[in-house]
Amino acid sequence: MSDARTFTEKLIEAPSVTPATGLVFDVLEEMLAPLGFETHRFTRGDGEADSDEAPVENMFAIRRGPDGSKHFAFAGHLDVVPPGEGWTTAPFAPETRGELLYGRGAVDMKGAIACMVDAVAQVPQDAGTISFIITGDEEGPALHGTRALIDFMREHGHQPDLCLVGEPTSVHRLGDMMKIGRRGSVNIWLEVDGTQGHVAYPHLADNPLPRMVAILSELNGLHLDDGTEWFQPSNLEITEIDVPNRAHNVIPAKAKARISIRFNDRHSGASLSSQVVAIAEKHGGKANPVISGEPFLTPPGAFSQIIADAVKAETGIEPEPSTSGGTSDARFLRAVCPVIEFGLCNATMHKRDEAVALDDLDTLSRIYARIAKAALKQD
Repeated sequence: MSDARTFTEKLIEAPSVTPATGLVFDVLEEMLAPLGFETHRFTRGDGEADSDEAPVENMFAIRRGPDGSKHFAFAGHLDVVPPGEGWTTAPFAPETRGELLYGRGAVDMKGAIACMVDAVAQVPQDAGTISFIITGDEEGPALHGTRALIDFMREHGHQPDLCLVGEPTSVHRLGDMMKIGRRGSVNIWLEVDGTQGHVAYPHLADNPLPRMVAILSELNGLHLDDGTEWFQPSNLEITEIDVPNRAHNVIPAKAKARISIRFNDRHSGASLSSQVVAIAEKHGGKANPVISGEPFLTPPGAFSQIIADAVKAETGIEPEPSTSGGTSDARFLRAVCPVIEFGLCNATMHKRDEAVALDDLDTLSRIYARIAKAALKQD
């Protein structure tokens, strides 16, 4: 049995609802120190605790190999989503029941980070340089997390050759899927101003709702694309409509809405934003886009084959290369080096009674060790 289970329990025991700081990073640093890692911790953000500028802690840890050796990076996040109500046991008190270990972060993604640590213990230091790129702000706004870590790495000359992000990518069983890319994401806030008035005197008012309906109708009717070889079709979803009007006999002064677009590599965040802005302005409205990430792809090749070979050696199955699902911090790390995501089964992530199979922790640790060794040997 590996140490992955013990490491996972220790990380779960350190509550770290996003944005994470402090104790959970202490725990990880204590795990890495005996393995020869030099850790650098820093905080970004100086706003209120419940704001997008809330302080976020980040860690870059590195174990240097011989001069000129390859540099392989593990990346992930220690922050977790709020546990919510109704857990069978306390969410930050890890408990084993049967073959499962329960606790918030068990699969997303403290379990994977624990497996990374255990895996590194199986890789000789002279095999090459290994680093950990760990943030406390992946589940939140992601403003002061991995992007700040990338700035730190560039400033200090740390350039990985390959990077593996430990997001829970497996679907039905450990090893059945890896993510070789992700769609982009843009959220757009829409607003139409009018003039409040009595419904019986519409000529004395200006109702913004018909214009908002026209905007949303045109947006909802857009056909963005049919997908590409590696990406599913882009989709635009209306996620909020807000009219602050409590009176039945008042024409409101303002209408608001929000849309979210997940898009493939036929588009960019800027091109879609411009398209939506034009539609909003045509109907007398305004649009404020916020681009969360651009689509990216690490084409199947040597890196994905390293992962596939490691998975098959330990599980007997071939992982499907996919770009499905939401986004992750890989959208930032792809600017540093080729990046692929691979990790535990995602069935219980963000859910009540989140749990990981104990056998999967041991197996993932061995897979990660194989990946690291092979990546450090790659020409």
